[in-house]
Amino acid sequence: MPDRLPDDCFALPPGVDWTPVDAALELLRSRVTCVTGTETVKLADATGRILAAPVFARRSNPPHKNSAIDGYAFAWESLGGAAMGDLALVAGRAAAGHPFPDAVPEGAAVRILTGAELPRGTDTIVLQEDTEVADGRVRFRAPKKRGANARAAGEDAEAGAEVLPQGRRLTPADLARAAAVGVDEVEVRTRLRVAVLSTGDELIQPGADPEAAGIFDANRPMLAALAAAQGFEVIDLGAMPDSESQIAAALDRGAAEADAILTSGGASAGDEDHLSRLLTGAGNLVIWRIAVKPGRPLALGFWNGVPVFGLPGNPVAAFVCFLIFARPALGALAGAGWRAPHAFNVPAAFEKLKKPGRREYLRARIRADGRVEVFHSEGSGLIGGLSWSDGLVELPDGAIEVRPGDPVTYLPYASFGI
Repeated sequence: MPDRLPDDCFALPPGVDWTPVDAALELLRSRVTCVTGTETVKLADATGRILAAPVFARRSNPPHKNSAIDGYAFAWESLGGAAMGDLALVAGRAAAGHPFPDAVPEGAAVRILTGAELPRGTDTIVLQEDTEVADGRVRFRAPKKRGANARAAGEDAEAGAEVLPQGRRLTPADLARAAAVGVDEVEVRTRLRVAVLSTGDELIQPGADPEAAGIFDANRPMLAALAAAQGFEVIDLGAMPDSESQIAAALDRGAAEADAILTSGGASAGDEDHLSRLLTGAGNLVIWRIAVKPGRPLALGFWNGVPVFGLPGNPVAAFVCFLIFARPALGALAGAGWRAPHAFNVPAAFEKLKKPGRREYLRARIRADGRVEVFHSEGSGLIGGLSWSDGLVELPDGAIEVRPGDPVTYLPYASFGI
């Protein structure tokens, strides 16, 4: 098993106060490493798993030169440079899984179906719809080049070639690629186990009496679903009241059962911020004051050697900080490496005058005209804006005035794997 992270890996350089987003990401990227083990699984069970070793082709794909179409195979030299072909048609055919047993004589052609191995004595194929067959002969306008409509052996992958790299999260297309080169099992990382904890006397659970005092716990199901979407195994630590003993017990369970712990709220310096006091008492709490909106505080620490990511309590800030900071760090812990989201420049369908000092993330969605619009409010408690949106607009750290039509950076949720 890999070593756990050192307890001081989240320490900030001396004198650092407000941390720019890029600096915070670089610090995280440089300090988190894989903490998961490895196991071998069947290909059918590998969707969403992270490769612990590259996958190599056991044989070439395709293994033989074969036909890309239904038609007639022949030797290019049989045409002698003529623009029209008029060749004898031999009996039989070549089909996928049923190769033509004999060599095709010079000056002759044979019926061939898509995927069939090219018979000996042939190198070119003419499309069935471009031919006329009569009196045991096939007539056609000659293809433009030798080898037309024939797939080369190893065109997709040569035997022994690396077809999937280490650290890749396997998709259904990847499973097809591995299967096509004869691979039926792969070495993968064990699933990263992520524990999710909510704290606060004010929390009540969805399904409780709507008239009950308090607020429904929205962060825990959201964070659990975000972690599950990354392929992680989620351990639900529940919602704990503002009790240091109960929170400590939940953290103990998380450290015993998980590789990382996600919390939201309770990590500031208030009277009821028990999480921060517990982590500080363990000597392992660092508050990263990040120049980001929504968000700012990101509490990072360790409990019994397990990293704790303390996200903001407001749901929108927790959502954004998970995507921007926790997701890539957890991916690195899982063995997938550091994965930044794909960004696109798209024209704005809004206007905004932004002050300098913080990077801002706005809930946004692409309109039918290709422009990106933003949610009507930037309030961190308005969860409706999360389900309304399909991505985030990222505005730079400095001052900027956005007018309709100006290019802005757009991060679709799909690029975060959700």
